[in-house]
Amino acid sequence: MKKIDFSKITSKVADAIGKVTDKVGKLSRLYRILIFIGIFAVLIGPFVYFVYLPKIQKIDQLKKEQGDLDSRLQRARAKASQLKSWLAKLEEAKTKFTVAMKKLPEKKEIPSLLANVSQSGQDAGLEFLLFQPKPEVTKEFYAEIPVSIKVSGGYHNVALFFDKVARLSRIVNMDNINMSEIKGKEGDKLDTSCTAITYRFVEAQPQVATKGKKKRS
Repeated sequence: MKKIDFSKITSKVADAIGKVTDKVGKLSRLYRILIFIGIFAVLIGPFVYFVYLPKIQKIDQLKKEQGDLDSRLQRARAKASQLKSWLAKLEEAKTKFTVAMKKLPEKKEIPSLLANVSQSGQDAGLEFLLFQPKPEVTKEFYAEIPVSIKVSGGYHNVALFFDKVARLSRIVNMDNINMSEIKGKEGDKLDTSCTAITYRFVEAQPQVATKGKKKRS
């Protein structure tokens, strides 16, 4: 087997490079610049195409995904802030409902409440001409308990009566108020008719589903 003389090969390569260098050296400056640019493009082009450009595309994709995530995060934060607001309003509504419920009399308290209404009129110096409870009017979750009232007395006495009723621990509203002046020897009076309405909470009755029984043959 023949031995390869690397020194001769190296010498030939050096000679070839020297000849190319001499030829390039004889070219004008513009041609040398163009050759340099061509060599740079050949060496750097594959790196740019296979390494740099894919990374740029990946970066652009990640930026887009980041933008989408930021938008979703902002929407989530906006909804979260609204949720906190609605939860606060719900808690406030629950508190108001609880307070209102405490002001609604229970069924066993109705007679004593009506007695307090009557007593308030007497304490205000009014003469009762009519005090007639009417049937309950059932609503969605409460029942109205109306009482027809007719009293006689001075204007200030009537105003004091309404104020006393408004200060009762349970809710009593005055509705359908009508006043007519009555002249008498002892001075003018007012005949006042109205409807006192109190309320009672009505618990929803559970609905029991009944299934028809099949007759056995």
